[in-house]
Amino acid sequence: MTAKMTPEERSRLYRERGWWQGISVDALLRDAVAARGGEEALIDPPNRPDLTGTEPARLTFADIDARVDGFCRAFAALGLKPGDVIVTQLPNIVEGVIAFLACARFGTILSPAAMAYRRHELGKIVGQVDPRLILTVERFHGFDHRAEIAGMLDAEGRAIPVLALGSGGADSDRSFEWHEARAGGAETPRRDAEASEILTICWTSGTEADPKGVPRHHDHWTVNGEAMIEAADLRSGDAILNPFPLINIAAIGGMVIPWLMVQGKLVQHHPFDLPVFLRQMAGEKINYTVAPPAILNMLLKQEQLLETIDLSNLRCMGSGSAPLAVWMVEGWQERGVPVMNVFGSNEGCSLFSTHAEMPDPHLRASYFPRFGAKGVEWKSAFPNKIRTRLVDPDTEAEITEAGQAGELRIDGAMTFDGYWKAEELNARAFDDQGYFRTGDLFEIAPDDARFYQFVGRSKEVIIRGGVNISPAELDGLIESHPKVREAACAAYPDERLGEKICAIVALADGETLELEELTAHLRDVGISVYKLPEKLRTVESLPRNPLGKVLRRELSGVAAS
Repeated sequence: MTAKMTPEERSRLYRERGWWQGISVDALLRDAVAARGGEEALIDPPNRPDLTGTEPARLTFADIDARVDGFCRAFAALGLKPGDVIVTQLPNIVEGVIAFLACARFGTILSPAAMAYRRHELGKIVGQVDPRLILTVERFHGFDHRAEIAGMLDAEGRAIPVLALGSGGADSDRSFEWHEARAGGAETPRRDAEASEILTICWTSGTEADPKGVPRHHDHWTVNGEAMIEAADLRSGDAILNPFPLINIAAIGGMVIPWLMVQGKLVQHHPFDLPVFLRQMAGEKINYTVAPPAILNMLLKQEQLLETIDLSNLRCMGSGSAPLAVWMVEGWQERGVPVMNVFGSNEGCSLFSTHAEMPDPHLRASYFPRFGAKGVEWKSAFPNKIRTRLVDPDTEAEITEAGQAGELRIDGAMTFDGYWKAEELNARAFDDQGYFRTGDLFEIAPDDARFYQFVGRSKEVIIRGGVNISPAELDGLIESHPKVREAACAAYPDERLGEKICAIVALADGETLELEELTAHLRDVGISVYKLPEKLRTVESLPRNPLGKVLRRELSGVAAS
């Protein structure tokens, strides 16, 4: 039995508006197979031998279709039924994409977990979704994931099959390929999925609490793909380079679904390795990719390296989810590559600062469009499917003028319906108008009311002498210093002002930096004096969660030292 969460009235309304098309992900795959079956479509990372000990694959759409059928036969042989949950813990190998597409065809729900998760996080995920199958790899970077998960389940008394995928071994019943081969002669279970069926349960990063399950159905994913195609100017047959693990909206909605829709080539990358990434960009003639702000900053500082890379096919790069350094966005635009600033979450908070809507790199780096706000219109189609507003989190009063920070609330075609099996949490997650409470603070831009200016997470804002300061804004400015590789700001206590600012930086190799040198640089940039850091700490690297987000809460101890 398939699972649904969206009320029928909402589905009906959104389809009447044309926001949801009622198209399943499997229908997208079948269309691609019919149109371009023999064309190369899915590419492994070239360093796969180092990751899993097996050779990289290059698959056509017809190859993908055959493997998806094989997965579906194995699911049936293992006793799975539509609506059952499959947990995966996989690197960015082609089998991860095939598992997602097989769930879309068979009717099972994919719940992907980060490779960095161990018993603590995996135990909570398994406890919430009660999977009928877990797919992982035997070894990844020397760690035996299958044995780790199997040991955890044995200790908890859970009888769930844990099968290794993508290891190339079909000589053991611990291998999914073994079960796939045994089911090879069976009839392929095909069905027409309803677009309102839950397809995935992804997980919040858990930076502030335990991971929360975020269910999304086919309509959620396809509308997200449509938005990304328009925002990134993707075209038929485009090559997309995906450095995101296939565990969240960034990879599935931002990469996999657009790839299916444009019937192009999806090139996988994992883990992030700059030389490999650059070789893939040139060798695979990539049209669109994403990269963290720190990487884009660093590349612009290495002029000689950039001159060796063929970027002639690259039309757009995505980055975010915070204000970007203006000099970086300007620098890439001068090279003919507009950088799109993306602010998003698994729950469906989607703001895109695109070159089409915001050709000025200063605007695109600093602001996000006020999609769906009253009286604000955009040329693109996808903003019409999003509604946003700012609300004072203390009084619930709506903010319509610049100068006051408020929590971003969002609703619309990409927004999820609620966390998995969490009624009490969902009662707090949405306001009385049905908008999702993002926990992110923005202001209406002082010089142009069409835009939002990011302030920070509601629990991250630094309050110095009663004035709110966005640490995310300062991070990008500090990273513009030529000696700084990456940076993040955190508060430390002060008896007089309440909080002061500490800059925590990882420096380029062999460099040293004094606070006075940094503040002089920031004064030259032109920021307000009250935003200048009053303490500087250097670290080897910033703490990040499995999705690459800085764990700012872990910086408080460094700042206070």
